Amino acid sequence: MTGRLLTQRALADLADVPATSRWVRSGALRLHVLDYGGDAPPLLVLPGITTPAVGMDFVARELTGLVRPLVLDTRGRGLSDDGPGDLDAHADDVEAVADGLGLGRPALLGHSMGARIAAVAAARPGGAVSGTVLVDPPMSGPGRGPYPTPLATFLDQLAQARRGTTAEEVARAWPRWPAREQALRARWLAGCAEAAVTASHAGFEREDFFATWPAVPAPSVLLYGADSPVVTADGAAEAARANPAATVTAVQGAGHMVFWDTPPTALAATRTALAKVLTDR
Repeated sequence: MTGRLLTQRALADLADVPATSRWVRSGALRLHVLDYGGDAPPLLVLPGITTPAVGMDFVARELTGLVRPLVLDTRGRGLSDDGPGDLDAHADDVEAVADGLGLGRPALLGHSMGARIAAVAAARPGGAVSGTVLVDPPMSGPGRGPYPTPLATFLDQLAQARRGTTAEEVARAWPRWPAREQALRARWLAGCAEAAVTASHAGFEREDFFATWPAVPAPSVLLYGADSPVVTADGAAEAARANPAATVTAVQGAGHMVFWDTPPTALAATRTALAKVLTDR
């Protein structure tokens, strides 16, 4: 975990999370997963570029019963090991978690970077995924312009976290977030490796989402923030044309951080999307 810092105060947050920590190997890497349990169909949740698994606890809690949520600390984040972080490597991790935890063909829910990972994993031959919900996947890439948030912004936030940031400081960047999520980010952001964030950000501009998206099989739902600069109205329309078997739906009032911007609306939309995926798979 070179260049990463998780304090005892951060780790203590896990005592309040109604999930069991599970560990899986993906090649030489050890990956950490929060498993919320239950007998419902498994759903592997894939967070964004600077979100550890615990950062999506408030999402997973609202989905239990409908699904069995399992939230992955993607490589280079949270409690998982560091490792090269291109999309194929992340998709390998998805398969390793499904195999290692005996999930069969789980559905995938990915936000931002996690949505890109879910698309690559689902488009692979072999049918290892039963369905997908992609939330505001970055649509930047070659010939499409830069990702709206520059790398320097992420690196500044990581530097703040390593020196010891606060919920109040996080709130200056993310004023709409619930107070609990601001506090969790303050404690856990330093657990993201700078190299992992840098590699993922470079991928946003090097790898074209639309090179994979048309091959993502049904059932698939793409949710996007109606006010998101990452998935614009034009981008959503292009996504609908490129994969007509998928459902493309806007979450009103949300920007890119869909779940954090409008939690009740976003979670209701996600439950509806998952119900469709589970029914149609």
